[in-house]
Amino acid sequence: MTKRVAILFSGSGSNMVALIDSMTGDHPARPVVALCNTPDAPGFAKAEARGVPTELVDHRDFKGDRPAFEAVMTRTLDRYAPDIICFAGFMRILTDDFISRWQGRIINIHPSLLPKYRGLDTHARAIEAGEAEAGCTVHEVTLELDDGPILGQARVPVRPGDTAEVLAARVLEQEHRLYPAVLRRFAAGDHTPVHLP
Repeated sequence: MTKRVAILFSGSGSNMVALIDSMTGDHPARPVVALCNTPDAPGFAKAEARGVPTELVDHRDFKGDRPAFEAVMTRTLDRYAPDIICFAGFMRILTDDFISRWQGRIINIHPSLLPKYRGLDTHARAIEAGEAEAGCTVHEVTLELDDGPILGQARVPVRPGDTAEVLAARVLEQEHRLYPAVLRRFAAGDHTPVHLP
């Protein structure tokens, strides 16, 4: 049975596009909705251009009331009956209630080699620490931030003179390879980690 995938994003949607574009042919999943929390996000046009329905749930309408924001998100998602939810640059921390509701079905991409550098500013922190390599991780979402079983990683060398922006651009290229590869495997029921060089 083909799995139904909801993709949550907040900005440009480049990982969203990589996921949508991968779900063709014999892929075991198809995108059913792209949901965003920011009304002016460039990703809306990209999803719509690919024929994927879009939904806006603007977090600013809820004035810091996360449960109310999440209740509307859940009702919106429920209309599309997703089997899998992919966080693709979705820049909101969600409550335990939301995560528990969908646990086992949410995956996320994070721009570091977890468990190193959870949270923000991952590239600057990797450079500052003198790391020889950086990269990205796809993991199942659990109640702990940027935790959960690792489903895939891609490694990127840190080069002399790298800035956070330069390193981020190289890591993003690998995110666009890794996330679709992990989703294909996850949608087929295989949680064996994907490792890209």
